[in-house]
Amino acid sequence: MASYLQIENISKSYGTKVLFEKIGFNINEGDKIALIAPNGTGKTSLMRILAGKDKSDSGGKIMFLKDIRIAFLEQEYDYDPQNTIFDQIMSSSSEFTVGLDMEHQWEYEHRVIRLLTGLGLSNPYQLMRELSGGEIKRVAIVQMLATEADFLIMDEPTNHLDIDAIEFLESYLSRSRCTLLMVTHDRYFLDRVCNVVMEMDQGNIYTYRGNYQNFLEKREERIANYNAETDKVRNILRRELEWMRSTPCARTGKARYRINAFYDLKDRASQAYTQSQIRMDALKGAARLGTKIIDCKELSFFYGDKCYLDKFTYNFQRYEKVGIVGRNGAGKSTFLNILTGDFTPEMVCVNPEEYSSDSGQGLMTGIIERGESLKIGYYHQNGMAFNPEDTVLDVVNDTWLLNRFLFPHEMLNSKIERLSGGERRRLYLLTILMQNPNLLILDEPTNDLDIVTLNILEEYLKEFSGSLIIVSHDRHFLDKLVDHLFVFCGDGVVKDFVGSYSEYREFIKEYEAEQRSKVRAEDKAQKEKEAKNMTEVSVPSKRKLTYKEKKEMEELETELESLSEEKIELEGKLGSGTLSFEQLQDASERIGVLLREIDEKELRLLELYDKI
Repeated sequence: MASYLQIENISKSYGTKVLFEKIGFNINEGDKIALIAPNGTGKTSLMRILAGKDKSDSGGKIMFLKDIRIAFLEQEYDYDPQNTIFDQIMSSSSEFTVGLDMEHQWEYEHRVIRLLTGLGLSNPYQLMRELSGGEIKRVAIVQMLATEADFLIMDEPTNHLDIDAIEFLESYLSRSRCTLLMVTHDRYFLDRVCNVVMEMDQGNIYTYRGNYQNFLEKREERIANYNAETDKVRNILRRELEWMRSTPCARTGKARYRINAFYDLKDRASQAYTQSQIRMDALKGAARLGTKIIDCKELSFFYGDKCYLDKFTYNFQRYEKVGIVGRNGAGKSTFLNILTGDFTPEMVCVNPEEYSSDSGQGLMTGIIERGESLKIGYYHQNGMAFNPEDTVLDVVNDTWLLNRFLFPHEMLNSKIERLSGGERRRLYLLTILMQNPNLLILDEPTNDLDIVTLNILEEYLKEFSGSLIIVSHDRHFLDKLVDHLFVFCGDGVVKDFVGSYSEYREFIKEYEAEQRSKVRAEDKAQKEKEAKNMTEVSVPSKRKLTYKEKKEMEELETELESLSEEKIELEGKLGSGTLSFEQLQDASERIGVLLREIDEKELRLLELYDKI
């Protein structure tokens, strides 16, 4: 197996903060690697160095296999807001498309359109400035995938994507033959795509071949073995310490090597493995919660000509945990703003007679009542607003609590703008939780948080003594926490599903399979009816068919039925958004073949009917 990439002795620091120092590792062809590390330890910096966007402080070596093509998905996508989606992708991909002949240029453009469709961007001529954050992320992903690069480097690819887009990307990457290095916090995505987990831990790189569960098990073994070795060293150190104390006259000449070894042992004995973790037990519990939470009756919300909520009625209950899912732009965040009243009067009109669709306002109708004891903690998707000059201590003036949220003393005077994305999120989460809310509303809380922090947050939320409403694309997070789902289906329709997200997906798959089966059965019955009507039409008898022609007719009818069923099944798959690039291409080509075969056989069948 070819070595795609060899890394030796690379380092990165910012001021006095050392992210990593003289690390090295190897990536082989076909490896699909998930890079795991706590926030702020340099995952993004490492990926930027590998992609040639930044440099190692210590020089070192970065050696790629000759002539492999590399594509890099950064967290922030640089684009021209005046471009259409298609023009943006083509202009940004020029280094990959330069020199292509007309045929290969057409293939590339066709691939772009198919990927855009698969990721739910049906209008390639829409302007970039009109897109949501999640839609912009999809454009960046299409640009990267369309190049069919040999080595993909992806920094948080699932951030800001809805679940349908995540599942499309998951399916594509799991089937692709590319070599991949990515940072992700999505544990289902990691498990289904990656075959290697690479961990950055305390300045070292550890590689585990296998899935996420295997990583957890092997990591625990590594730590246990390291600490067991440390205990052995401490026992030896005790004996050496006795020797040092008991034989002061022997510390010259040949004993000098033993004295030097003693100090080496002393250093090693102090290196027991410890890992700092967020201490959420430091937070107070939820404030007392009354019987009324939020009651909604016939709630509707319109913006322009689009309906985001249509006569929604529901009374939220004490201690319930609700998940909210749906495509980007379906109205999930708008719904949270309605529940919390997070609108200014200029933003919303409540009188339909005064509302104009081009006013720049939204129209909200219906009744919403909030309990008197309700205390809402609202974690916004966009994170917290901060002054660039603010320090960590300016935002949260509690050193004890900050320390338990992994902000040690040396970080307290760090400016917020110098923190990593995950560190900012963690600080923002602390500002929400320390308010002691009894209704916690979390809009995409998993973005930028590392996996260790997510696991701890999950455990805290499972025991949270208030009510919980979560908008999230993280399927694992939803499965562990929620009792039921509000599914935003579009056009203001919201359906309540009792169960986890995985159970909901299984339900949808079964329902879609039933619908496809129903369509096939109806199509078959219609064809049988049409064939029967054709045979019953009274026409002058021309001549009897020969035995060979009768047999041919029967075979044609059977073949046409089979071909039609295959065509319907392929059309369903093409519209499902779950096919990989290769499958999309194969399915499109196969449908073209089927259409030609069906036309030819129907024409021949009509010729035979005409002879009867």
